[in-house]
Amino acid sequence: MIQEDNAQREGKKYGGKVTPFVLVICLVAATGGLIFGYDVGVTGATTSNEFLRKFFPSVYIKMKCELDKEDGYCKYDSQMLTLFTSSIYMAAMVAPIFASSVTTAYGRRTSMILGGLVFFVGSLLGSAAMNIQMLIIGRLLLGVGVGFGNQSVPVYLSEMAPTKLRGALNIFFQMAITVGILVSSLVHYSTSNLGGDWGWRFPLGFAAILGLIMALGSLLLPDTPNFILTKGQNGKAKELLQKIRGTEEVDDEFQELFKASEAAKKVENPWKSITERRHRPQFVLCILIPFFQQLTGINVVMFYAPVLFKTLGFGDRAALMSAVLTGIVNVLATLVAILLVDKLGRRFLFFQGAIQMIICQTTVAVMIGLRYGSTGEGFFTTTEANMALFLICAYVAAFAWSWGPLGWLVPSEICPLEIRSVGQAINVSLNMTLTFAINQGFLSMLCYMKFGLFFFFVLFQIMMTIFIYFFVPETKRVPIEDMKRVWKAHWFWQDFVPDY
Repeated sequence: MIQEDNAQREGKKYGGKVTPFVLVICLVAATGGLIFGYDVGVTGATTSNEFLRKFFPSVYIKMKCELDKEDGYCKYDSQMLTLFTSSIYMAAMVAPIFASSVTTAYGRRTSMILGGLVFFVGSLLGSAAMNIQMLIIGRLLLGVGVGFGNQSVPVYLSEMAPTKLRGALNIFFQMAITVGILVSSLVHYSTSNLGGDWGWRFPLGFAAILGLIMALGSLLLPDTPNFILTKGQNGKAKELLQKIRGTEEVDDEFQELFKASEAAKKVENPWKSITERRHRPQFVLCILIPFFQQLTGINVVMFYAPVLFKTLGFGDRAALMSAVLTGIVNVLATLVAILLVDKLGRRFLFFQGAIQMIICQTTVAVMIGLRYGSTGEGFFTTTEANMALFLICAYVAAFAWSWGPLGWLVPSEICPLEIRSVGQAINVSLNMTLTFAINQGFLSMLCYMKFGLFFFFVLFQIMMTIFIYFFVPETKRVPIEDMKRVWKAHWFWQDFVPDY
C-alpha cells in the first residue's frame, strides 16, 4: 500500500547523456550554496573574545568575570547576540517571495546574479562595521542574497540535470553548502590568533569573495530550457536542450517541456494555484520537508559548534579544530549522497539518515545528562569527550547524506513548472523562518532545557521518519515534467490529483 509500483513511478525514459557542458554549468550554479554554507559556519567567529568585547560587552563580562557563578548551559545566553546571528534569516524569510517573482519573470539566472551581488555588498558592510546597527544591516543584506540564491539555484539544477542524475547534480548545491561551512571553519581557525579586530573582520569580509564568485559565475550561465520555453523562444530552448543532453534526439523530452510551459502560461497566480486541491501533495511537502529538516537540530551543531564544544569541555582552539573536523565530515558525507541518491533513492537515504541521527543525538543527550546534570557543572574525561565528538560527527554525516541535501532536492523536483518557483519559495521561506527561530532561541533553550534540548530534537526526528514512510513517494529517475504519475500511483495522494 505504501510503496507504489516502480514501473508506473519511473515513467518515461529520455535519450541523451551526461555531457561535460551540463556538469560544468551545474557546478558553477551550485556555487550559490557557498554563500549560505559559509555564513552558517562563520557564525562561530561572532563568539570570539574581541568581537564580544566590542559589540556584546555584557556577554563578554558574563563569560570572563562571572564564570564561576554561571550555569554552564547559560553563559552565552544573550538575545542581542542571537539577534545578530539570526538577523540574516529574518531577511531570508521574505526574500524568496520576491525571488520567486524574479525567477518566474526574468529567469533563474537573474535571481542568482542578484543574490550574489547583494551578498557581496552585505559582506563588505558587516566586515567594516563600527557599531551593532551596521552589523545587523549587513546581516540583513546577506539574508537577501541567501534567500535569492536558495530559491533559484535548486530549481536551476533540477531543470538542467538529466533525469537519471538529477539527484546527484542537484546535491552539488548541498555540497557547496558543506564546502562553505568547512571554508568558514578553516578561515575562523586560521584567524583566531590574529590581533585586534582582524580575528572577526577577516572571516566576515571573506564572504564577499564568495558572493562575487556566485554573481560572476551566474553571468556566464545560460538560463534553463524550461524557462526559455515560457518566453516563447521554442527554437532557442530546443537548441539548448540538445546541447545539455548531448544528442539531437530530444523530441520526446522537448514535447513534455513544451506542454508544461503551455500549462504554466495559463496560470495567472501561482501562489493561489499551489493551494488548490490538485497541488495538495506538493504544497504539503514544500511545507513539511523544510519544517522537519530544521527540527533535526542540525543548526544547533553547525551554528554554534565552537560554543557547543567549549561547553563540553574543549579548549578554545580545540573547540575550533573540532568544528573544522565536523565540517570535513559534512563534506565527505555529502559525497556519499551524490553517489547513492540516484541508485538507492530518496526514501532509503531519508530513513537511514534519520535512524542514525536518532541514535547519535540520544546517546549524546544521555552522556551530557549524566556528566553535567541540570546545573551544567561537570566535565568529560578525554575518552568521553572524544566519544561525544565522534557521535556528533556521525550525526552530522547522517544529516549530510540524507535530510541535508534531500531537503533542497525533493521540493525542487516535485512541483510542475507553473508552481515550481513558488514551491521553492515556500520551501526556502519556511526553512529560513525555522532557522531564525531555532537560532534565536537555541542559547535560551539550552539554558532552560539543559541536555533535554537534544531529546526535543530527537522527538521530531521520530515524527519525520513516520511522515516520510507514509507520505513521501520515491522520485528517483522520474522526469521532472512527468512527476504527476508519482502522485497518481501513491496510496494517499492519488485522490487529490486529477486524471491525465
